Amino acid sequence: MNDFSLAGMLAQGWPILAVLAVMSVFSMATFIDRFRALRRARCNAVQFVRYVIRVIEERGLDAAVNYCAKHPVPAARAALAVLEQQGGGRESRERALEHAVEREMHELEGGVAALGTIASVAPFVGLLGTVIGIIKAFGSMAISGGGGTEVVSGGIAEALVTTACGLLVAIPSVAAYNYSVHKIKSLAKETDLAVYELVDWLANHAEPPAVVAGGSRLPPVREPNLR
Repeated sequence: MNDFSLAGMLAQGWPILAVLAVMSVFSMATFIDRFRALRRARCNAVQFVRYVIRVIEERGLDAAVNYCAKHPVPAARAALAVLEQQGGGRESRERALEHAVEREMHELEGGVAALGTIASVAPFVGLLGTVIGIIKAFGSMAISGGGGTEVVSGGIAEALVTTACGLLVAIPSVAAYNYSVHKIKSLAKETDLAVYELVDWLANHAEPPAVVAGGSRLPPVREPNLR
C-alpha cells in the first residue's frame, strides 16, 4: 500500500479498473460502429427524392422502384416503401413512410442505449473503487493502531485513481451517446420530410406514367451525396 507510483496505484485498484477498461473498450467500439453506420446512411435526401420523381415522370414506377432498391440508405428504403404501397391512397403511403423511417432508425439505434448505460454507470463504478479504497485506508489504520498519513495515503490514492478513471470513461461515453442520438434524430427528420415530398407528389398524380417498353436508356444515375 506504500507504492505511490502510477503503476503501483493501478495495481492496487485493478479489479475496478479492469471493469472500467472493459467498459471503455466496449463504448469506443460501439461508437465507432455507430459512427460508420451513420456515415453510410447519410445522403442528400431531398436531391435523392427529386431524382426519384424525375425517374417516375420519365420512365415510370418500375424504374423508380429499381433505382431505390439499389441504394442502401434510409431515404431510398423509405421511398421504396412508399412506392411499393399499393392501394389505400395517401394515408396508406404516409403510414408506410412512418413505418419505414421507424424501422431504419431502430436499426441505427442498435448499441446506442449501451453508450448511455456506460455513461451513467461508469462514475458509480469509479465511486465503488473510491469506497473500497477508503475501506482499505481505515483497515490499515486499525491494523497499525495509528492515524498517520503514511498509513492511509495508499488507500486514498487508490480511491482517487478509480474515481478519475470512472470519469474518464463516462465523459467520452456521454459525448458519444449525445452525438449518436442527435444524428439519428436529425436523419429521421430529414428522411421523413424529404420522402413526404414523394408522398405529396404521388397524391397529386393519381396515375404515374408506366414503364415505357423499349424506351431510351435512363440517364446516368448519380449516387446520393454523402455528408
